[in-house]
Amino acid sequence: MASLRVPLAPPSVSSTTPTAGAPLTVSDLVGYFRSGAKSPAAFRIGIEQEKIAVTEDGRPVPYDGPRGIAEILVRLEAAGFAAAREDGHTISLERGGDRITLEPGGQLELSGGALGTAAACRTVLDAHVREVAGVARDLGVRFIGVGARPFGALDDVDWLPKRRYAVMRSFFPQFGRESRLAHAMMKMTATVQANFDYESEEDAADKMRTAYGVTSIITALFAASPIVEGRPSPFQSYRAAVWLETDANRCGLLPFAFKPDFSFRDYVEWALDVPMFFVVRAGVFQPALGMTFRRFMAEGWQGSAATIGDWEVHLSTLFPEVRLKRYVEVRGADAGPMPMARGLGALWRGILEDPTARAAAYALVAERSFAEREALRREVPRAGLSARFGGRTLRELAVELCRIADAGLAQRPGGADDRPLLEPLHARAESGRAPAADLLDDFNAAGGDPRALVRKWELDRL
Repeated sequence: MASLRVPLAPPSVSSTTPTAGAPLTVSDLVGYFRSGAKSPAAFRIGIEQEKIAVTEDGRPVPYDGPRGIAEILVRLEAAGFAAAREDGHTISLERGGDRITLEPGGQLELSGGALGTAAACRTVLDAHVREVAGVARDLGVRFIGVGARPFGALDDVDWLPKRRYAVMRSFFPQFGRESRLAHAMMKMTATVQANFDYESEEDAADKMRTAYGVTSIITALFAASPIVEGRPSPFQSYRAAVWLETDANRCGLLPFAFKPDFSFRDYVEWALDVPMFFVVRAGVFQPALGMTFRRFMAEGWQGSAATIGDWEVHLSTLFPEVRLKRYVEVRGADAGPMPMARGLGALWRGILEDPTARAAAYALVAERSFAEREALRREVPRAGLSARFGGRTLRELAVELCRIADAGLAQRPGGADDRPLLEPLHARAESGRAPAADLLDDFNAAGGDPRALVRKWELDRL
């Protein structure tokens, strides 16, 4: 998942927030997305990286206690972060434009401030990882570069004491469609994501279509979660496999994104009919009991009318592979070794921000049906870069995608600084070895010894 916001450049057009007291309309919701449009000169990138904390012998780190997640937050607050608290628990930290939040299983997430280049994001990311790893190491805690927790069972992981997650925890068994692994998604997985601005509705739609088209290639290239409960699993990306069984109402690929006339209205109409987790009033998260936002707009909730703020909260509870807010969020990659995390923004920037590169990237996958795209999404967690799509392996397509991204970066301001970040990704594509292959080799070489593997996989050493 991701935190509620990553600060991007402010909109260059006025908001269409409805008049106070006026009922919210579908046009207002479409206008919300249109208000995010920006001049290309104002385009920025936001990077979000989640990290899994373990003890030196690989066990999950408790939330409370002298060596728990809460103590890490206390020490970071003492280093100059401002803390937000809920029921006495620290739930986020902020300093400058950077924000640290917690996922339901205690995964620590950086939502980096919006910056002009992937290279600038890399500098912030590196400094963040050094800082939090240093604080954690003093407590006997390590952050490891993987896409899913490799040691310990689901019940070994504490739930984060956060109101939002308490409602979500109860929601999935009752209202989530095909949600067998929803709790594993919440507590066991970690991702790295990137966010991009758009110039217009047409530009946003084209970026989203392209991103949906190639996201499974990115998932295969970044696969970094082959170990589950201390044993090799059938998956290269267990994280991606978990998402296959996490509420089909709100996850996966969206078929309408591939329409030639895809628009904000399409996304709004879909989002309106996704069951809501909760309605938030005065800091209280009230379970919505499967009510849709469309019904909320029509009927209200316990005497309260729907607002644009409610819409923003609802949008943050939707988890498709490419998510629309007032920016485009690409979500398909495992968290993993630092060279991969550093390169993600450069890869997506090269693909999405240059129109020529964007067209070339989509041309790699344009002729496939939605059924083929969905079949690939379901094959990739196991097959990785060896999966085939349209007669070609994803390894071949990943090589082409890296080449296209490099050419796209060459056309972008500051792109010369971003292009070196692609080199580790291109090398992995050429070799056909995602990080999962290295993690499995390490596991076998260490005989599965968690202590040896934690030392090997420490994030600030990768």
